Amino acid sequence: MTFSSEKGTRCIRTGNSGYRDMDSSRQQRDFYRLGHSLTVFPVVHESGDYALSVRREMLSGHYDCLAVALPPSFQEPVIQGIERLPEISAVMQREQGDPDAVNYVPIDPCQGMIMGIRIALQENIACEFIDMEVDVYEVYEGTFPDPYALKRIPGEPFLAAILPTLSRPEPESRRERRIAYMACRLRELEEEYKDILFLCSVMDWPWVRDAYLLQTPCPEPSLPAAPAHGPSARLFRVSAATLYFMLGEIPFITYLYEKSREDLTSDENLSIDGVKELLIEARRRWVVKHDITQHHLNPQVLQAYMKYVRNLTLMDRRFTPDLYTLTVAAKQIGGDSFAVSLVETARDYPYQPESEGAYDTVGFGMGRGEMADGEVVSLKNRLAGERKVWRTLPLRPEPEVRKQKLWKYFWDPYGQCSWTPEDRKIESFNLHVREQARALIGEDLARSEKFTSSIKDGIDIRETLRHWYEGDIYVKEIPPSRGAVEVVVLIFEMNADPDQYPWRQTWYSEHEAESTLCFYATPYLENMIGPGIGQSTYGGCFLLFPPRYIPNIWEDPRLNFARTLEERLLAGAMFHTTEPQITLVSPKAPLLRWRQIARRLGKRIIHIPLSRFSLQTLQRLRRFHVLNGKEVRSYAARFIREF
Repeated sequence: MTFSSEKGTRCIRTGNSGYRDMDSSRQQRDFYRLGHSLTVFPVVHESGDYALSVRREMLSGHYDCLAVALPPSFQEPVIQGIERLPEISAVMQREQGDPDAVNYVPIDPCQGMIMGIRIALQENIACEFIDMEVDVYEVYEGTFPDPYALKRIPGEPFLAAILPTLSRPEPESRRERRIAYMACRLRELEEEYKDILFLCSVMDWPWVRDAYLLQTPCPEPSLPAAPAHGPSARLFRVSAATLYFMLGEIPFITYLYEKSREDLTSDENLSIDGVKELLIEARRRWVVKHDITQHHLNPQVLQAYMKYVRNLTLMDRRFTPDLYTLTVAAKQIGGDSFAVSLVETARDYPYQPESEGAYDTVGFGMGRGEMADGEVVSLKNRLAGERKVWRTLPLRPEPEVRKQKLWKYFWDPYGQCSWTPEDRKIESFNLHVREQARALIGEDLARSEKFTSSIKDGIDIRETLRHWYEGDIYVKEIPPSRGAVEVVVLIFEMNADPDQYPWRQTWYSEHEAESTLCFYATPYLENMIGPGIGQSTYGGCFLLFPPRYIPNIWEDPRLNFARTLEERLLAGAMFHTTEPQITLVSPKAPLLRWRQIARRLGKRIIHIPLSRFSLQTLQRLRRFHVLNGKEVRSYAARFIREF
């Protein structure tokens, strides 16, 4: 007979019978047992993974009573709130010892205690609220391991890791009296029920156990225990915009838990799989919002994003990422616009109605709340979990519609200029394209010959393979390129809709290092992002370098033979260049009609596929900003977001 132990489960091997598991659930239940009919299950609040542990415990046992660490005055409104799920609400009670403070119970489906009461109502198990009524509630938070570890290890070592960090209640404190009162109430319930499950905070668990075993005398409650005489607790609807400040998990992840319950699908790994769904949904909304036909957030980029999130999470000594970590990675991978889209998606909880219901609405903030009558109060969470650390991350969200209309109204039609950092970007791209075009001009004149004494400009692999039967090596000779590249035409979208790109303009250079720029783009006044700052998107453009004055091609009657925006742009580029060729960067090869225009004007098109450049580079290049005068450049960086 041999023994082996792995992950807390002992296996026995006898003869050829193989391995068989012992009843680990009985061992676990003995760990939580206090008496013959009492099981104490400590809860780490504000964790979806721990809420699933509570559900497993309740459904695996044969309990006839659930006791929870909440006062009796909360029982009726809490049950009402749970019956209203998946709509999120909160049960709030104004403290008699501090009129400016309100303590509350969040009706959050990812709260372990709420999950327990929900299962008890579902399974017709009696539910008892046994905490003591107090005039002032004391909030205490802790630092815990990530509950995601419970998917790999049993609860016993998890709780053993927490025990050294738990502090004993101060003598004669409200917390000590509450713990002694709950231990007394548990002894009373043992006389009525055969098998009781008690849910309490993991921070109270050791001391409730001690008070129960030592049979600590029952203290008198600070307030009458009867709900009719104690402080009133009321059910409030929570504003959808402030759910993030109340829920333990990210609101979108909470929505996925509720959707999984509704669809009867597994939710065991939603704490990780939900992050992936959040990412995909944020990308979809980002694409729709910015009307992007192609983008750089492909599966390879998202894989790099997930690795980055994993590394940041491990640096924080956790297994599952928080919203801050997800947003930092999104900003680094996709820019401000994608990070804002992810935050907005994470805050979304579709089950929360926007309209007012039968209950008053309360708004939550960082430790503060706004009641239905506008009063601002201090909030105390009775189901507080891990201690929260608020961190800031600079993001530039889109402005309100009211501000956009105001900025549009004050726009001066006689002032218009570009933003200098974007000028440098497009000029750098223009230089890069011109260098590639010059290389292509030389390749057209290249010739191959048999190797004799010099490899010249390199081995011509194609010719060598073609004459493989001869046994000779062919080398390539590329003569110096003739001519220069003066005009680069960029067409980002084929068959552009004139209604989508009604703004057509010619911009002249401010200095010798800039090109003359002709383009058609979306109207910038329809997308104001700051005072005197509009955002537009190129449909196509051409850059003429060295710069010089040319007539506005969009008003030149000599180009009226062009039928489309692309044709007029190409015709203007060919008409004003002094070189025998122009460079065209487009998604597809030049159309027959474009080549006819080139022959008509005696020019040659050097084509470079648009796919040669990264989508991220093209996206940042296409979106540009129009400033209402050079003085706006002094503060434009405060409003312009990296895309």
